[in-house]
Amino acid sequence: MRGFVFGILLLLVLTTTILSLRPGGIRRQLRFAARRLRIVLTLGSVYIAASTIIRIAFPSGPVSDYGPPAIALVLFAVFLIVARDPATADR
Repeated sequence: MRGFVFGILLLLVLTTTILSLRPGGIRRQLRFAARRLRIVLTLGSVYIAASTIIRIAFPSGPVSDYGPPAIALVLFAVFLIVARDPATADR
């Protein structure tokens, strides 16, 4: 139990340190993290809905086998494009 608590505390300290070192400070980085979390939750719900539709519409066959991984790859590519940090404005 002590090792688990120590690991969680170490993870929190390292995360805070890394986010503080990045440009813009910790508030900006936490805002980016919250934005990415919302994007992940949205894309995850899209994956679950699409996977459910595939399993109901095509209970067997190649679409049932290869559909969910194909959707996951497409959503991964969407995440890489949408979740980038916004461009910083020069002052």
